Amino acid sequence: MKHKKETEDFNTEEPRTPRHTEDFNTEEPQTPRHTGSDGVTISRAAGVCLGLMCVLLMTAVIVLCFIFIQERQLTKFTNITEERDQLLTKITNITQEREQLLTNNTNLTEERQQLLTKITNLTQEREQLLTNNRSLTEEREQLKSERNDLQKDVSSVFIDGLKCHQSTLYFFSSEKKNWNESRRYCRERGADLIIINNREEQDFVKNICGSDHFWIGLTDVEEEDRWKWVDGSNSNITSGFWKSGEPNNQGNEDCANTHSSGWFDTQCDSSVKWICEKSILK
Repeated sequence: MKHKKETEDFNTEEPRTPRHTEDFNTEEPQTPRHTGSDGVTISRAAGVCLGLMCVLLMTAVIVLCFIFIQERQLTKFTNITEERDQLLTKITNITQEREQLLTNNTNLTEERQQLLTKITNLTQEREQLLTNNRSLTEEREQLKSERNDLQKDVSSVFIDGLKCHQSTLYFFSSEKKNWNESRRYCRERGADLIIINNREEQDFVKNICGSDHFWIGLTDVEEEDRWKWVDGSNSNITSGFWKSGEPNNQGNEDCANTHSSGWFDTQCDSSVKWICEKSILK
């Protein structure tokens, strides 16, 4: 009803008379009036803006927090990944080192076994050598005893003129016979005319012969210029100790004798001293 009354009053209000231009220019400015509804609208707009700003701020904070958390997690994940890779690398290195150590251990074990085997073999060889040495020592003593006995036996046969050199007994006669008789004399006593094998033996004989000639067991009576020792072995003329110009075969000289100056060929029926030879070891 109030609204209806206000409508009726509005309809009965007298119309305003338009103001002239002159009156406008002199009219005082009017201050705008704010009604209560305008203040409410502004307050609501401010509240809405403030709410939006809070929402935006919260959203920004949440986004920043999310980004920060994501960055931290990414950094942490990266660090964990790097640490994992380092651990895997370390495990790989340790595994390789372990394999190398196992290989070294196997090699050392094999080497140790080889050394033990070698030591065992050397020990056995040493024992065998010691046994052989004892046997050889006993054999040497036995041979010395046999040599002494043989020297006594030979001494009783040859008496004077007996010499010993390099496990061989030599008898240098003081009388003279032809080559065949001289050999027979030696053979009857278990010996034979000397066979000179090397320079050392030749020097030994030469030092004892002096200026005398002695028959040696060398002859070419079977075939001229084919000299043979009494054991049947051949003697090359160029390899002997012949005096220069010998053998010359002057007058059927088929038997050899030795002198301090070398070997000579002589007639076998000539009377010459002789040398018997017998090995102690035979």
